[in-house]
Amino acid sequence: MRRAGCLTGFTFFFLVLIASSAPASDLDRLLSRVRQHQQQITRINQERESRFLADKKQRQQMLAGVQSELAKLEQEAADLKKQFEENRQQLIELEEKLQSSAGVMGEIVGTVRQVAGDLKATLANSLVSAQFPGRIRQLAPIADSKTLPTVDQLNTLWYLLLQEMTESGKVSRFESKILDAAGNPERKTVIRIGTFNAITDEGYLRYLPETETLMLLPRQPEGRVLRLATEYVKAQANWAPVAIDPSRGTLLEMLIHAPDWRERIQQGGIIGYIILALGLTGLVIVVIRLIYLIRTGHHVEAQLSDLESPRENNPLGRILKTTLETRQTDPENLEALLDEAILREIPPLERGQALVKLITAVAPLLGLLGTVTGMIQTFQAISLFGTGDPKLMASGISQALVTTLLGLSVAIPLLFLHSLLVNRSRTIIQILEEQSAGLISLILEKRPR
Repeated sequence: MRRAGCLTGFTFFFLVLIASSAPASDLDRLLSRVRQHQQQITRINQERESRFLADKKQRQQMLAGVQSELAKLEQEAADLKKQFEENRQQLIELEEKLQSSAGVMGEIVGTVRQVAGDLKATLANSLVSAQFPGRIRQLAPIADSKTLPTVDQLNTLWYLLLQEMTESGKVSRFESKILDAAGNPERKTVIRIGTFNAITDEGYLRYLPETETLMLLPRQPEGRVLRLATEYVKAQANWAPVAIDPSRGTLLEMLIHAPDWRERIQQGGIIGYIILALGLTGLVIVVIRLIYLIRTGHHVEAQLSDLESPRENNPLGRILKTTLETRQTDPENLEALLDEAILREIPPLERGQALVKLITAVAPLLGLLGTVTGMIQTFQAISLFGTGDPKLMASGISQALVTTLLGLSVAIPLLFLHSLLVNRSRTIIQILEEQSAGLISLILEKRPR
């Protein structure tokens, strides 16, 4: 409107300027046109004002409607909040009522959870799970739930308990994937002996709870235990002997990790090898000397049955031959010649005995030396690393014990064998001395007086 007023004043000023130089009739027409123009502008302004007022009224009505809707929604929200609080309070009261009325059921839930947890731990390490995998996953919802167990869950728990109890008393044969020592899978026939052992044609198996699979032990027990297992797999009879581990793997693990005789010898170190070398040398000497003494004893016995025909293959024959060659010698010289002949025959009979006796005495001393050396190593390990890790001291202690064991193991048998050699040689020497005394008496009787 202000803009329209400015426009009217400007037009009037323009018309006035024009009218100053125009005739009177033209001024009237101009005045009439100005009046018409003002009326037209006024009408336009009135229409615009009426439209504005109408739009303002409409917007006020819309605002009133929105405010009414807002108040309605706020009231609805307040009602919902009140209802929510009422429901929450009612739920708390119902839960308290449920807990107070559920007394025995709560104890049942705790018992079921405890039994399921214990059974879960049992199944995790049971050999039966290798034959029936996935049982632990069935128990997880029961053991971890805090709500009442369902009937299906109770039936599952009951079935798994009954299955474990039943299968623990069975000897089952089934096909399963077996991992070898390198971790390569292979399907084989497995025999499960209760919950104690699982064996195959290659030996004993170990159960891996993480993957619910069986793995061939990288090191099998030696001797009769392994032989019984392999024969049991191949047996066709209704029964067969087999070794089982009642500790469910503990004894078998100890048996597997026990060192064999090669590892025991290696634990003895250099001193252990020296003791074994001496023991082998002594054993060879004993065997050779025993063979010689036994053959010599047989020849001497054969010579005793034929004293008139002396032979060179035995000491008695050689002494007889010397006696016959010196039959005319006087008694004093004859006795001296016989003593000399016996003395010549004694060293071959006693040869090697001194060396065997020396080895018998040296072997325990070497074992003692190994013991001292091993204890020195043990104390050095203790001074450097303390006593926190027994494995650091195991090497020295093993050497100390193994060398003592080897020394005694060599000395004791060689001591008995040395005694056997001495007895055999003394028996032959005693025969030679007795026969020499008899020969002297016989020669003196046959001489003419």
